Amino acid sequence: MYKTIIIALFALVMISCSKAQNTASTTSLSATEFSEKLKKTPNAQVVDVRTLNEYKKGHIQNAVNIDWNADDFAEKAATLDPAKPVFLYCLSGPRSEAAAEKLKEMGYSEIYEMKRGMMEWRSKNLPELKSAAATQGMSLQQYNEELKSDRLVLVDFYADWCAPCKKMEPYLSKIAAEMPEKVKIVRVNADDNTELCKAMNVSALPVLKLYRNNEIIWESLGFVEEAEVRKQLLK
Repeated sequence: MYKTIIIALFALVMISCSKAQNTASTTSLSATEFSEKLKKTPNAQVVDVRTLNEYKKGHIQNAVNIDWNADDFAEKAATLDPAKPVFLYCLSGPRSEAAAEKLKEMGYSEIYEMKRGMMEWRSKNLPELKSAAATQGMSLQQYNEELKSDRLVLVDFYADWCAPCKKMEPYLSKIAAEMPEKVKIVRVNADDNTELCKAMNVSALPVLKLYRNNEIIWESLGFVEEAEVRKQLLK
């Protein structure tokens, strides 16, 4: 009888612990929803998980910078108040999603994550703070000048931290070397060209845009195989 009671109590404790662990949740929000939720949350802790360089080029008001890829991410994240909601964002979503999972493991229970990051935030013309030293990057006029060519022009919107971008870069360089008379490849770093990305409605990465005679004839969002790009160039 005594043994049965002990087992029952142990089971209740395990169930309680399981329920406590399951209370942690992450809510993914669009940029507009993220903005509205922030306005309604006076005790919000806003965390920009990009690099310091990205942060300086433009960030959400009151956001603190804790770089997801830095060795001290967990140490700095531990300074946040677990009793208050945490709002996370990066440039296009992957880093903030990973950071949200880490915070759940650390015991934070109310987490909001902007699923398409600052790229969508900017495309919606939502406010951001910029360092006085932040550069505007390539202008739309300069971009249009790049398209003036008797060759095809393939524009690659990328970022150094973007895994699919890194995977595509070697074959794009190979195509540029093998087909110089056929195609001109223009690479646009999204981190350095925030205004241009907004003007071109680039809100996620990687993005390829193929032009002929200044007119776009094909575009792709996300990772694309080399064979598909070559197919489009040979049409």
